[in-house]
Amino acid sequence: MTSILLEGFEPINLDLEDSEQKSIITGVSWKDYELLLNYLRDSLRYRITYLDGTLEIMSPSRSHEFSKKNIARLLEAYLNQAEIDYWGYGSTTFRKQNKKSGKEPDECYCIGTEKEFPDLAIEVIVSSGGVDNLEVYKRLGIKEIWFWQNDCLTIYYLNQKGEYQPQNKSVILPELDVNLLASYVTASNPRIAVKEFLSQISSS
Repeated sequence: MTSILLEGFEPINLDLEDSEQKSIITGVSWKDYELLLNYLRDSLRYRITYLDGTLEIMSPSRSHEFSKKNIARLLEAYLNQAEIDYWGYGSTTFRKQNKKSGKEPDECYCIGTEKEFPDLAIEVIVSSGGVDNLEVYKRLGIKEIWFWQNDCLTIYYLNQKGEYQPQNKSVILPELDVNLLASYVTASNPRIAVKEFLSQISSS
């Protein structure tokens, strides 16, 4: 067990075994949120989400990281093959104080050109509950969100009214066969999965 102790907070205990752990704290000021980010710095052990004074600290499991890495490999393989420029920022912290929101995606990308905030974010959902991820992303203005949950990929795109709508395919990457990509995420051998995925793309 690891205990994170911050002034003004109760101890947050997170089990670091292979199970996803979440801790929720309410009534957290923006200042204390930034203090926590500074305390954790570039730790890969936690994902931090903030919305309207509610703080979620998540310790991802091994299976969580395996899935998100496989999605990233497959997506980047497609982008390279399609010669689409992209910038990957992993779990960089993005936040807007005036929107009272902050988030560390599992993976995120700027597509076409580099920008202050990514165009596409990827979230692997293992356990339910916690902070409303879509609301956080909406306030940050992230155009497209991919949720991987129960071995299924769900896509949301931010429409002109500022609301997310579910999509059958990627709006940012309309030529990408997301169902084909999703079929390789759970493959046991990531290298072979990427090779076969690219082969399927080339032959289509």
